[in-house]
Amino acid sequence: MPAPRTRHLCSVAAALVLTVAGQATAASAATGASDGLREVLFVGNNWDGTADVIRSTGDFARIGRVNVIPDKQQRIAEINADPIKWIYYTSIRDQVGEGHDQYVDDMYSTPDGGSVVVSRPSFADVVSIDLATGRVNWRFPVAGYRADHMAVSPDGTRVAVSASTANKVQVLDIRTGEEVGEFATGDKPHENVFTDGGRYIWNMSIGEVTTSLDSPGWDWTKGDRHITVVDASTFKQVRTIDMRDRLNAIGLKDFSDAVRPAAFTPDWSKLYFQVSFFNGFLEYDVAADRITRVKTLPGNPGTDPDRTTWLLDSRHHGVAMNPEGTKLCVAGTMDDYATVVDRSSLQEGPLVPAVKPYWATVSGDGKDCIVSESGADQITAIDFATGRKVASVPVGDHPQRVRLGHVQADWTGPTAG
Repeated sequence: MPAPRTRHLCSVAAALVLTVAGQATAASAATGASDGLREVLFVGNNWDGTADVIRSTGDFARIGRVNVIPDKQQRIAEINADPIKWIYYTSIRDQVGEGHDQYVDDMYSTPDGGSVVVSRPSFADVVSIDLATGRVNWRFPVAGYRADHMAVSPDGTRVAVSASTANKVQVLDIRTGEEVGEFATGDKPHENVFTDGGRYIWNMSIGEVTTSLDSPGWDWTKGDRHITVVDASTFKQVRTIDMRDRLNAIGLKDFSDAVRPAAFTPDWSKLYFQVSFFNGFLEYDVAADRITRVKTLPGNPGTDPDRTTWLLDSRHHGVAMNPEGTKLCVAGTMDDYATVVDRSSLQEGPLVPAVKPYWATVSGDGKDCIVSESGADQITAIDFATGRKVASVPVGDHPQRVRLGHVQADWTGPTAG
């Protein structure tokens, strides 16, 4: 068990996130491991506005770094000129960012490895950054006042971004930044996942996560939280899934129904998901439309029991599945550890100490789970087979999302910015 750690967290708003192993693998394939390209991991350093580019396997050494806010002064000037934008900007800093600006939430590379597309919460936009020059190719202001999680289509041509204050998802052409469609969601859309080979988009809305009304009796104040599933071609709603009814059906009436990070099995038949305030995860059978198993993971004795101190209503935040679909990697955010869980038995492995682990994804070769330690400014690789730590690598300030992608084979960083 990790050693207890004292926390001083500000109240925070709108969530963080999920990598689905199948989606990560699809994204990697979509960006095309062809001649002239090199597979990498992009690590978004939210508080300093950079993305570290590291090797996707082996020692995970850093290859280069990208400034994802080269237009910062222009964006700040626009915000200062608009009182409403200024209010949201400062609110995001004080609540979501624990006193820090939120410069990079999510990112994906383009199929040619020439650019990285980034959602920037504080600037309420999505931008494409040229990896050769460091300059902005295009910018798309999202609806409302905050951009959040994204997903890339399996063919690498579209990105879906959550416009969290507008309660919608907007889908963009990854090359041009033009909007190709959008759809309505529940309150505060968060994670997006392309499923079934790109046929559907799943969006998980998490509701209000910044208030102190965190006891189960006040759960109704958190808003309308549900999963929205749409046709990825027409953006028409296919179904909605409210986990409230499914939780109640198995006697978990005091559980939150805010679906946080999640991971699908390779055949998309099972969904493993985290919910607010819970140290563990649940298994959902997609065809049967019911929760089939619940796994409670160990709590850290040093974790403050006051739920209002937990970051964005999280307890555990980050889950990924190995390509074979046999192991899950879980980030125990407020309990300061990560662990690998056998999917068949739901038995956890060693608890690997980590400081506020914020995300989990899969290495390029599928052998390791990569966890971003937002409280230690590093990423840590854990072997899926043994559950043991294999490496830790320093990155920038407050790493969050980690995504597989590609750069040009000889790339070491932008030449200008």
